[in-house]
Amino acid sequence: MELRTLRYFLAAASEENITRAADILHVTQPTLSRQLMDLERELGTTLMYRGKKGMTLTEDGLFFRQRAEEIVELADRLEQSFVERSTEVSGVISIGATESVGSRLFAKLIKQFSDKYPLVKFDLYNEMADYIKERMDKGLIDVGLLLEPVDTSKYDFVRLSQKETWGVLMRADHPLSDRETLRAEEMRPYPLILPLRERVRAEILNWLNAEEKDLNIPLSYTLLSNAVLLVEEGLGCAFCLDGALAIRSSPDLRFIPIAPEHTTRSVLVWKKNHLFTPAVSLFIQEINMLRAKMI
Repeated sequence: MELRTLRYFLAAASEENITRAADILHVTQPTLSRQLMDLERELGTTLMYRGKKGMTLTEDGLFFRQRAEEIVELADRLEQSFVERSTEVSGVISIGATESVGSRLFAKLIKQFSDKYPLVKFDLYNEMADYIKERMDKGLIDVGLLLEPVDTSKYDFVRLSQKETWGVLMRADHPLSDRETLRAEEMRPYPLILPLRERVRAEILNWLNAEEKDLNIPLSYTLLSNAVLLVEEGLGCAFCLDGALAIRSSPDLRFIPIAPEHTTRSVLVWKKNHLFTPAVSLFIQEINMLRAKMI
């Protein structure tokens, strides 16, 4: 199985049409069709259903597409790494970030680095912490901004000093919206919007002193940005961090901290004992300089 074959498959999957994909790839339609059939024969499965109106991926095809995209992206990054080593500091640094107050400090760090090395570009992925770690472990993300709790055994890291406070986001007309603080258990009678991240969700259920089956949870979220809109619409109240909310606030909503106070911090992480490109290595040096300032 060659990278070229993976690229052929991805083009056909994207276009959902052999003729259009062949035109984009600058190969003949019979050549592309033969390559795809050889690929299916090699894998021992059907990746695509062919029809008069085009093609659709089978379940195996969808799985293969995801893995093929990761392999091709990793190969492109590897090739780019050698280009970067032979030129002035340039290239692309891949960043994964959760929504947090730490994002503001991280943004300043990226801007300062960009001013020093204007040829370096950044790819920013806003994801849930578990997805960021998964992509980092596969070599698809260089540096991640995560919210604790984080297992740092596989990573070097810098813990940011700013604390973030857990609370409940609700509409201004909610019966509890005039409170300065509230106990988590007081939210049990109301529809709740909870983070999808398993470890955080378990912690919130512990604060609520309730099992998930006994609560009304109409929605779970990975990033708060879209959940805020659903709180505004009255779907429910969201357990979230004030730092994440600061990125997207609304005058029609109230954030009420939980009592007793529950706080967490952001952590910048990258893989231990990993050979990075010159650009990424310099960026990590900037992060370590930040660590020195916080000591």
